[in-house]
Amino acid sequence: MAVDPQKQTSVHCLYYWAAQSPDTVYLTQPYPDGRVEDITWRQAADQVSRMVAHLNSLGLPERSNIAILGKNSAHWILADLAIWASGHVSVPLYPTLNGDTAAYVLEHCEAKLMFLGKLDGTADGWNDIKGHIPEDLPLISLPMSPRDDTPKWQDIVAQSAPAEPILPDPDDLATMVYTSGSTGRPKGVMHSFRTMISVADGLQQLFPVSSEERMLSYLPLAHVAERAAVETQSLYYGFHLYFANSLDTFQEDLQRARPTLFFSVPRLWMKFYLGVNAKLPPKKQKLLFKLPVVNSIVKKKVLRQLGLDHCRAALTGAAPLSADIIDWYRNLGLELLEVYGMSENFGYSHANRPGQAKVGTVGMANPGVLHRIGEGGEVQVKSPGQMLGYYKNEEKTREDLTEDGFLKTGDMGEIDSDGCLRITGRVKDLFKTAKGKYVVPVPIENRFNHPKAEVVCVAGANQPQPCLMVLLSEEARQELESGAERSELEQELTAELDAVNAASEAHEKLAFLVIVREPWSMENGMLTPTMKIKRNVIEDYYTRKMDEWFGQKQKVIWEF
Repeated sequence: MAVDPQKQTSVHCLYYWAAQSPDTVYLTQPYPDGRVEDITWRQAADQVSRMVAHLNSLGLPERSNIAILGKNSAHWILADLAIWASGHVSVPLYPTLNGDTAAYVLEHCEAKLMFLGKLDGTADGWNDIKGHIPEDLPLISLPMSPRDDTPKWQDIVAQSAPAEPILPDPDDLATMVYTSGSTGRPKGVMHSFRTMISVADGLQQLFPVSSEERMLSYLPLAHVAERAAVETQSLYYGFHLYFANSLDTFQEDLQRARPTLFFSVPRLWMKFYLGVNAKLPPKKQKLLFKLPVVNSIVKKKVLRQLGLDHCRAALTGAAPLSADIIDWYRNLGLELLEVYGMSENFGYSHANRPGQAKVGTVGMANPGVLHRIGEGGEVQVKSPGQMLGYYKNEEKTREDLTEDGFLKTGDMGEIDSDGCLRITGRVKDLFKTAKGKYVVPVPIENRFNHPKAEVVCVAGANQPQPCLMVLLSEEARQELESGAERSELEQELTAELDAVNAASEAHEKLAFLVIVREPWSMENGMLTPTMKIKRNVIEDYYTRKMDEWFGQKQKVIWEF
């Protein structure tokens, strides 16, 4: 893949667009007080150059690791760029980390400075993290920072003259992304500028991208998916990025952006789907969708209300999404394309192509990617986005890479005759029942699809049979709290359970399902920052209840 020489790194890209389109808006940031700030390419480059002058004045060692902690914001991206343009390495931290993990990352990477961004203690880990920040770690506050006793971005920029940026070498270390990891300590995945830009360039061959695009940045920028698909792409192609103010204003923020490209995770696609069903029940949808004239009007209205009526490429990744949900969106006129990647290859591995999507797979290998199935059915990939290795962990780097340079993904899969990859589960997710039979949870979870079930998890290690834990949607829980009858929902869930079991091998048949009381969230550690279930955490939480549930001998068990 031939990268444009004027855009060799993200820093090159910033100054390229500042020269090409100085007065075009790059970043749009809403604030809690209702203000909305637009930052042009010229302004973005100017602020970055001024922050570079300040960072240069601090006398930090060359190639220092500088942390960024905060929710997505325009200044998160400007801070990232300023770190690079002053010759340093950026280390983003998830805003939902607990204090111990944040302290570990800051110590492990030997952070010399931290940019503190948008945090308020709601839907983030600030209340825990703030007591674990080393007292001697210098801080710079971005707008919406919870600290007012540190130097502020706005003041520094106002008081500093612009400095000449360092234009990095493409092979320089750019960033260390600490894996959110469902087990053990997070690992620092090292990426060069070349791997990041190669990914942006390769995506162009899958979904033609131009400077006219609009995207909403709301999934954590500390994750490679958002860093690749949103930050790096916007810099490479010069398109407009919007940000969300809060969860409460998300729909309003999405309406403001009207994205042409939209990347999300199954949890949010499910939330959209459940939200539409709450306002327009499935039976009524079927009726309206059959009427020739009304059909297209209703579908367009639904997409418009979601803020996705201008969307021409909608991507879903990080976890599987059921075929029924994908078909529902396709029926609306929005083709959801499943993609696949991981921190170690900067999210660049496989994708379904527009007009060629094969539901149930993550598509073919991306341009420049090699794939194969290794020992034990494990997917192995070699990608232009491949990491340099794990920071301070050569042993783990050697363990996760084959001798010929393929990454062992930890995912189990199959490659079909069309070259499409089907992910069948995680190698570590396999569990054995009391009968000595191995169960792969993901395919069973994918078969269970009820409009009021938001997330499900198959468990049952050392039990006679597997079982299913079901978290109902917020709307469904509210209906039950308002006095709605359980019996009809229980009958529907039982029917879905029977349908799943009819398509399962004897050792995979679910003994029962449990409707759980406790919501699964990032805050309680049961979901990763990309809203995948943390299977080991969920299993540990419910293990003590398993024997009691099996003893009840009911198909549907309510925790509340």
